[in-house]
Amino acid sequence: MTTNALLRDQIDWHWTNQLRSRLDGLTDDEYFWEPAPGSWNVRPRGTGSAPIQGGSGAMTIDFAFPPPDPAPLTTISWRLGHVIVGVLAMRNASHFGREATDYHSFPYAATAAEALAQLDTEYAAWLAGVESLGEDGLARPCGKAEEPYDEHPMAALVLHINRELIHHLAEVCLLRDLYLHTRREAS
Repeated sequence: MTTNALLRDQIDWHWTNQLRSRLDGLTDDEYFWEPAPGSWNVRPRGTGSAPIQGGSGAMTIDFAFPPPDPAPLTTISWRLGHVIVGVLAMRNASHFGREATDYHSFPYAATAAEALAQLDTEYAAWLAGVESLGEDGLARPCGKAEEPYDEHPMAALVLHINRELIHHLAEVCLLRDLYLHTRREAS
């Protein structure tokens, strides 16, 4: 098995066996649920309290640079927005020909189903992009888009994205568990 196949298999095994199926059936109520006051969320334009809201459509994502200390708790919609845009879409644009995007210009999902469709699209593009690198492409430097890590090999970026996907989507799964158990106890 090649290094490229091993890297793809690492994330795809988690995606297929532990992550993606746990997101099936995500409801809009779960997607927007704020587990604590002041949570950062994806919300209709103009309704947030965060210093900055990004997004090009009817929905925006709360954020601030630098984030406050301590950072606000983030919702499922916020975490999915981060994975879709910051982890996948921006990297797909920088390395694999996707149209450029960022936190300010991305059209954030207004429903859980739309967010999961965005996630699936960006994940598929990422995996295909990694495959297209072959073995030689994994050894080339990441380039300017990944400053200050621009001289690191693409393989290092792939490993980083694998970690990002695993830990952020595990957080989403935990929030789903908390939602389920807090709702069950309340009823």
